[in-house]
Amino acid sequence: MVHQECIKCKTSYGIDEIVYFCKKCGDILEVKFDQKELLEKISGKDWKTSPLSVWRYRELMPIHETTKVVTLNEGGTGLHRAQRLGSELGLSNLYIKNEGENPTGSFKDRGMTVGVTKAVELGARHVICASTGNTSASLAAYAARAGIKCTVLIPSGKIAYGKLSQAMIHGAKVLQVKGNFDEALEFVLKLAEKHKTIYLLNSINPFRIEGQKSLGYEICEQLNNEPPDRIIVPVGNAGNISAIWKGLKEFYQLGLIKKLPKMTGIQAVGSAPIVQAIKTDCDKIIPVENPETVATAIRIGAPVSWKKAVNAIRESHGTAETVTDEEILNSQKLLAQIEGIFVEPASAASIAGLNKLIKRGIILEDERVVCVTTGHGLKDPDTAVKMSEKPIEVDAEMTAIEEALGLRNKVSILAQ
Repeated sequence: MVHQECIKCKTSYGIDEIVYFCKKCGDILEVKFDQKELLEKISGKDWKTSPLSVWRYRELMPIHETTKVVTLNEGGTGLHRAQRLGSELGLSNLYIKNEGENPTGSFKDRGMTVGVTKAVELGARHVICASTGNTSASLAAYAARAGIKCTVLIPSGKIAYGKLSQAMIHGAKVLQVKGNFDEALEFVLKLAEKHKTIYLLNSINPFRIEGQKSLGYEICEQLNNEPPDRIIVPVGNAGNISAIWKGLKEFYQLGLIKKLPKMTGIQAVGSAPIVQAIKTDCDKIIPVENPETVATAIRIGAPVSWKKAVNAIRESHGTAETVTDEEILNSQKLLAQIEGIFVEPASAASIAGLNKLIKRGIILEDERVVCVTTGHGLKDPDTAVKMSEKPIEVDAEMTAIEEALGLRNKVSILAQ
């Protein structure tokens, strides 16, 4: 029977019980399905008659009443063959899973459609999260869709206005806490514990992860149920890499795929506690007190889902790597200019990590690799503008325009 289960002591809780941490040991929870029950639910179901989306997999979601689904038609994002970029980096079989194609422009929508649906199912009228940007944008949109109240706490310092504007326009109550993301999350957790009418929807909520696991399902189906050798994911709070791995394992256990890919997590140098744990073979992370990176979406020093992420990387025989801000921005520009895919800096971390691992000989030329890009470039337009060539002002004359384009001499010669 479907239930919530502590990842450490295995204590079980019902799926209609509002609990964020195990009451016995304090660790985080995950949704667990009975394998036989799942097989029975999907028996005879032809998913291919439904559009590629999160709710294509409704039998694999822990929701009772699908008539109450809160959706903006999320999921079904493109898996783009990146031949030119692959050639540039030295990889023959590269794909980009572009999550910026979701309704609010990031992968967070996958989790929020299930999380907010669960909130409505539980009778919640007020949802809350801490966020560096994308989570707040997504939660605000889905709360608006559901007609319920939304509050978001964001850290002080730079928040990309492309994301903040979304939370604001969707009507969320936005509070900027004088501190970092981890401190904002502490307050959100305390508020949800103290005020039982407020439902928490950070990735610590296991129903968020259930929506995000559909990303793993889609990658498999888009590759005709032949999973790639490796999936590379930017890592911040670590919910996404954990969710993708959960989805892949479920497909494998259901006999829908015959192998599992290596999960590879990429963090920015200035906020890389998970990479440090993987590289030192440590069972715990050492939180980064003051995380710093231009990639604000992954600027998190104490990721709450770190244990799930470390397990995903180790179970899959994958790896983790750090990238610098310079490598991230160079990769953002490279992807945009070679493949026409505009992503925010955090998304480009997966490309930067790919490049680094190829150069180090860890990823081989013949591997089939999927890089997940997590958010659209318009989430953080200021960064893109700063590193791009500025517009050239010219007089409203043909000759001036030709000169600016380097065409004047060619035109003159042809005219002679």
